[in-house]
Amino acid sequence: MEPPAFQIQTHVDPLTGCVKYYTPQGRFIHIPPQLPRSDWANDFGLPWWKDSKYEVGILASKTRRVRIVNTLTSQEHVLEVCAEESIWEILRRYLPHNTHAASYTWKYEGVNLDMDKTLEQNKIPDEDAEFYRLNLDADLYTPGILLYFNDDLTEF
Repeated sequence: MEPPAFQIQTHVDPLTGCVKYYTPQGRFIHIPPQLPRSDWANDFGLPWWKDSKYEVGILASKTRRVRIVNTLTSQEHVLEVCAEESIWEILRRYLPHNTHAASYTWKYEGVNLDMDKTLEQNKIPDEDAEFYRLNLDADLYTPGILLYFNDDLTEF
């Protein structure tokens, strides 16, 4: 059986007492009508939301916020990234803010980051659970990655 996240939400219809798909914005393809109808064809096989050909990505196990600080310009940007993303993938997300981000050394607490590893693998802890346990707002602290410019002479 699939996890509930991959299913269309259901509810008990107050008129019929039957379990039905919950679609407050209206029906969409492969959702049966409210009441039985003879003109609705249900011979389509697999509903579209269960068909793997319509998958466009994988669901992240968790997202994290990270603050990226350019030490050359003192600019800061907060990005929400997937826990599974490598630092290279985070760099690609950061490119709209700094097109030369690959010309920087990325560090956390003075240690160069391994660009092929995730935040957790680079020893940048996810402290959301600790903040929750202490009943604190997780937005009070966002880990900061510091970018140090390398004069690599790639731009003239």
